[in-house]
Amino acid sequence: MFSNKKNETPPATPKPAAATPAKPAPTTTPSSSTSPAPVAPKAKPPASALSSDLHIKGNLKTTGDIQVQGTVDGDIRAHLLTVGEGSTVKGEVIADDVVVHGRVMGCVRGLKVRLTSTARVEGDIIHKTIAIESGAHFEGSVTRQDDPLNKVGTKAAKAAE
Repeated sequence: MFSNKKNETPPATPKPAAATPAKPAPTTTPSSSTSPAPVAPKAKPPASALSSDLHIKGNLKTTGDIQVQGTVDGDIRAHLLTVGEGSTVKGEVIADDVVVHGRVMGCVRGLKVRLTSTARVEGDIIHKTIAIESGAHFEGSVTRQDDPLNKVGTKAAKAAE
């Protein structure tokens, strides 16, 4: 299909050293010489786990995933946040996906929010999609937004002005 002959440079002299196996290696087909070699996608790192005996005072921010089993006094921003059963988060939660098995005291903002049967949420939920299992405790308001991760246009943003 592709001919390497049009890319080869003819030897200047008829010496046999010019035709060594090392010379054909640099010659490539036109398609492979213009595009870089395929790079394997980076493996997704495992979720950061905060164990049940850990108590954090401060905010957490990552583009990855977090599994909370302990207590966090502060805001959390992540890609996927899982609040484990028996754990407590006191602060605002912002994530693409939020799964609550434990307790959250503060505003929850997420594209997908799921409250399991063991969840206890005291605060407003701003979401694009939500699922609340039977048995979950929720006290606050629920608001649907197309872009819940953006605070513009919310009651909190208007009150701050």
